[in-house]
Amino acid sequence: MPDAIENRTLTSEIHDDLARQLAATDDLLERAYPGEDGRRQPVHTVYVSGDVYTPDLPARWGEQAIAAAEAHGGLEQLCRTVGLSDELAAEVAPRVAKKLAAEPIEDLRLDFEDAYGNRGDEAEDAAVVACAKELAKALADGVAPAFVGTRFKCFEAATRDRGIATFDLFLTTLLNNGGLPDGLVLTFPKVSTVAQVDAMVELAERFEAAAGLEPGRLGFEIQIETPQIILGADGTIGVAQALHAGKGRVTSLHYGTYDYSASMQIAAEYQSMEHPVADQAKALMQLAVAGTGVHMSDGSTNILPLGTPEQQTAAWQLHTRLVLRSLRGGIYQGWDLHPAQLPTRYIANYAFYREGFARAALRLHNYITKTGSEILDEPATARALARYIQRGYACGALDDAEVTEKTGLTPAQVAALARPKSDTDNPAGQPATESVS
Repeated sequence: MPDAIENRTLTSEIHDDLARQLAATDDLLERAYPGEDGRRQPVHTVYVSGDVYTPDLPARWGEQAIAAAEAHGGLEQLCRTVGLSDELAAEVAPRVAKKLAAEPIEDLRLDFEDAYGNRGDEAEDAAVVACAKELAKALADGVAPAFVGTRFKCFEAATRDRGIATFDLFLTTLLNNGGLPDGLVLTFPKVSTVAQVDAMVELAERFEAAAGLEPGRLGFEIQIETPQIILGADGTIGVAQALHAGKGRVTSLHYGTYDYSASMQIAAEYQSMEHPVADQAKALMQLAVAGTGVHMSDGSTNILPLGTPEQQTAAWQLHTRLVLRSLRGGIYQGWDLHPAQLPTRYIANYAFYREGFARAALRLHNYITKTGSEILDEPATARALARYIQRGYACGALDDAEVTEKTGLTPAQVAALARPKSDTDNPAGQPATESVS
């Protein structure tokens, strides 16, 4: 220690001075950029009009999805049709069949916005209460999806009162019939300004206080459907400001393909998840959520696998390509609008994770065991490898045995390595801050 002191020029005073100077930065990084919290992210969100929901809807969608694939020659043939090799198709098809039977819908949104439309207050009041009661039955019977909630109308002047009423009726009915589920998701659509997010926060706070809920119980996801929330009138990037204006309540940002495209004057024929204006908006959304722990979702394609066999095939191929495009771009969730989209949602996801699993697992194993290889991975890349494997495991593409065999880690240890701030489990026998910093 004396030698170390003799070989220093600066006094200890500089440490205290810089700590004071950077105190605000330290606070901002801890508060606004806490990193991922370990929450499972669903691979999709299914939208259905709230008035058609019954507890057996997910099971019916799964059956219809399987029937659609069977009419095409079966899931393995559908895998080949959308571009998978014979070997990969043989791996993916049975896993997709199991998924469609056990958990066809991961995230369900009971919609009282665009899918429901405007039918008058009396009709919507009744429909919201009936929908929430049906959901309460599903929750009590253990047949509700892992994530489920509602989308109410936006806070623009024409629909604000209706949106607030639906929000209130849906949540109050759930509270009166068993309580709020852990996987509750509230979708806040067509956000145009940060002020609307401020208003949503106030609405949540007031509801919690009136209903006796724990402060912060209600989170919400923001739908990005207007260019004004991407680039505000003052020239600022509104989506980033809106996220932080949520005061920790924003759980996800969702891109709305068709409202956003229409607002940008894109002709209907060319509105798509892969249009350049969509990529521009989503790139800014990805920048906004980076480091915050907030999830992000892509939108939907309205080209459904219906009609002639040729039309079905084209739609399935398109859907598969778009889902894979999102996954390769770092967007791990999207929207599905029809049961026949479920097979290709899971085919694309399972192909994405299974195709790269062996390479990712080997690299992660080499990193953990400090085994020399031709790739020198850094801690940040090791976390990315672990997140990739953990996501594949969470959706059913990978199973316990193969994760442990190929990585040398249990799925729980992989998850801890993927998100060290959310779990103290130690996959490498070292402090998390040392092994993955």
